[in-house]
Amino acid sequence: MTRTRGSDLLRWPLVGPVLRWRHARTVLQSASLGLAVLILLDGFFGPQLAPRNLAGVIPWVHWRGFVVLALLVAGNLFCMACPFMLPRRLAKRFLPGDRVWPPLLQSKWLAVALLVFFFWAYEAWALWASPWLTAWVALVYFVGAFVVDGFFRGASFCRFVCPIGQFNFVHSTISPLEVTVRDPDRCGRCETKDCIRGRYTPEARARRKDRAGVDEESWSGRPLRPTGPNGILTLAPPGPAPGRALGREGLLQGGCELALYQPRKEGNLDCTFCLECIHACPHDNVGIFTRTPARELTLDPVRSGVGRISRRPDLVAMALLLVFAAFVNAFGMVEPVFALQAWMAGIVGSGSRELILALFFLGGLVVLPGILVGSTAWLSRRLAGRSRSLGEEISLYAWSLVPVGFGMWTAHYLFHFLIGALTVVPVAQQYLRDLGLPSGDPAWGLGPLVPEGWLFPIELLFLQGGLLASLLVGYGIARREEGRKRRALRAFAPWALLATALTAAGIWLLLQPMEMRGTFFTS
Repeated sequence: MTRTRGSDLLRWPLVGPVLRWRHARTVLQSASLGLAVLILLDGFFGPQLAPRNLAGVIPWVHWRGFVVLALLVAGNLFCMACPFMLPRRLAKRFLPGDRVWPPLLQSKWLAVALLVFFFWAYEAWALWASPWLTAWVALVYFVGAFVVDGFFRGASFCRFVCPIGQFNFVHSTISPLEVTVRDPDRCGRCETKDCIRGRYTPEARARRKDRAGVDEESWSGRPLRPTGPNGILTLAPPGPAPGRALGREGLLQGGCELALYQPRKEGNLDCTFCLECIHACPHDNVGIFTRTPARELTLDPVRSGVGRISRRPDLVAMALLLVFAAFVNAFGMVEPVFALQAWMAGIVGSGSRELILALFFLGGLVVLPGILVGSTAWLSRRLAGRSRSLGEEISLYAWSLVPVGFGMWTAHYLFHFLIGALTVVPVAQQYLRDLGLPSGDPAWGLGPLVPEGWLFPIELLFLQGGLLASLLVGYGIARREEGRKRRALRAFAPWALLATALTAAGIWLLLQPMEMRGTFFTS
């Protein structure tokens, strides 16, 4: 893969010094943790009418809108400022954190299952309408991050468990920024590999060598090789890794806990934008560069910590789940869904909302995608005259659908954000009033950020932008795999048709009356 670097944000005035500041991420995390605590308190003890509660407004209206905008214009900023990481850091200090994450779970399948469960629970339990349940979801997240990373090495929670993180990882492939090295040759001459292993004091480094019984320089200079499932590449020393007996003693700066070795790292998958590699690199050889959005989806190199994405069925399943969930999630908020659910209830002879929704999501996230993607892959293979298996064909081209899925997520989430963005003002005023602090009379009439007539054109812009990006990515994959232009066009055509059909479905959804959750106009 030929790296195409643009401008380095670390060289920019004002922005660069802030990002280089070692405590910048801690400040962001502290601010988001403070906000999360307020959400927990209001969710558990405040009014249980969602539009009057911070837990009913901020997570489901503001946070989701900001996440998609951040991914679109910058990158994985939520993981960078994640409030769950401060308790996790505390856990690393007081709990052993030395266990290896179970090999059978070293993939994205657990996170795929958790995402499916969340999409079902969101509708079945009406999380958006229950501040109390929303607070419980946040609390479970805090406890999960604390326990998992308190007992297991590295960032196991982020890499293998966190559903929100997986949403951000997949869609950050479309972002215009990437953390990468400035000069790969300089990394080749590096003897310490601090970007992945962390930077220690000279005394600690000497003790590490003695305790581990392995030469420091020969270990750090070894090439990468597969060390786990899916051919994931990480540093693979012979015998016990240096420093295992040393732990955090003498550690000046941590390295990448997600095992992304910078010279072999490609793209944004599994990158939390923690910037640890930037602070750890002793040669100032890591930057944050602008790049062509979504270009990494057209390429399939061996990526450090990830392997080849076309050979990772768990990653492919995650990508396809998020694509189709974008449309199923929006469909769950429009009027036709009620007629469909009533029809399903008549078929199965049950009035259980939980069961009907389980069947609804099973059909929308498993059965229908299987039919559509499977038939598209079969036709693409036939037209291109290839002998690849159906699974291989899907693994190669499924990534072309990520942009159109993200376009739908963005259009949907921005609808709720633009409709209810200003509701946070009266909710905050009421919160302060309940604490006995001066706040003025809550302005409950606030809500929309833009005129209603602007909503559909804005939504359409993002949805069609996603389609255009999907077409470009799909054609890029076809040219990479098929070589000749005519064969590439034949292989690409069915995937272009599927992306266009999904966009048409998205436009139909956007034209339906949608519940304006998070406002007083919720139906």
